[in-house]
Amino acid sequence: MRFTCEKSMLVTGLNIASRTVAQKSSLSVIEGILCQAGTNLCLTGYNMETAITYEIEADIADPGVCILPAKLFGDIIRRLPEGPVTVVVDDNYKVSIRAGYASFTISAENADDYPELPDVSASRCVSIPQLALKELISGTIFAVAENQGRPVHTGVKFEVEGDTISAIAVDGFRLARRTYHMAEPMERKLAFVVPAAALKEVEKILTDSDENVTFSLSPKHILYQIGSATLICRLLDGEFLDWRRVVPTNCPVKLCAHVSDLAASIERVGLIVSEKYKSPVRCVFSNQVLLLKTNTTIGAAEDRCAIAGDGKELEIGFNVRYLADALRAIPSEEVILELTNGLSPIVLTPAEEKYDYSYMVLPVRIKTN
Repeated sequence: MRFTCEKSMLVTGLNIASRTVAQKSSLSVIEGILCQAGTNLCLTGYNMETAITYEIEADIADPGVCILPAKLFGDIIRRLPEGPVTVVVDDNYKVSIRAGYASFTISAENADDYPELPDVSASRCVSIPQLALKELISGTIFAVAENQGRPVHTGVKFEVEGDTISAIAVDGFRLARRTYHMAEPMERKLAFVVPAAALKEVEKILTDSDENVTFSLSPKHILYQIGSATLICRLLDGEFLDWRRVVPTNCPVKLCAHVSDLAASIERVGLIVSEKYKSPVRCVFSNQVLLLKTNTTIGAAEDRCAIAGDGKELEIGFNVRYLADALRAIPSEEVILELTNGLSPIVLTPAEEKYDYSYMVLPVRIKTN
């Protein structure tokens, strides 16, 4: 195998593909990066759950395939001088790397034992702007479950129906939903759950552009095509929470607040709350004002935030971090706070029609002094 390509392109491909190289595995070949030189140069990392392949334009004089040591090869390429890099792999899998006056010789492995990637047909794919998918992921992924009690909740559920694509995450204490409205409706209905770990890699690859990313489904896997990168991962099985039934509707108390002001107040009060010194923030929703206060063994904090509407002196306790996470994910300047009583969840919904989201946080029982 022999190919030549620009160092910058090779570095980009290695940085992306190496994210899914297995760190330690009983199958040693997946601890390396699969290098395939054919029409173009393809670099693949695969940890048996998620695979990323990155395609690079290269001058390929001799096609071939091998497994390169991911860390060593990557470290060498990053430190080479700028310009074209030539890589030659002989029949004994000795690798010669040259750029400018620098040259290295390392060893590669035969690729015959490298596992085949899952086969996902690229037909009937769904397209969405990269920025839109990035916002769906970042606006929900923080709310996935961290424990494996219900593995299906460690991922984000996507629902494609009509002209909408919705992303939903739940962890038993909160719920996050973001919805994107497509220009043209889909003719089919889809529902699937993608592991959070794979979505974090998708999010890193996505850009803030309007260029489309496409995804295709097989019964057990999903394939994302993002520019020169392809990511394939296993879908999560199980019965996902019926979120439409648990999110309260027609709440009797509806208030409006500036997102930045409310977030700042919650973060100030939360300064004395930590994993070691846990305590809920006590929220008293009055007429035109929200009183926030908390008390831990290291001190007390209190703040006020202006709101529009009368909260009828509703007093509710919430986890500070859950409220702060939801407010950070909200894209609008103003938010509607929907409340029922002191033991019911708070639901955050958009004050402006151009947004479509809902964030729900369950209350924490507080002492009534």
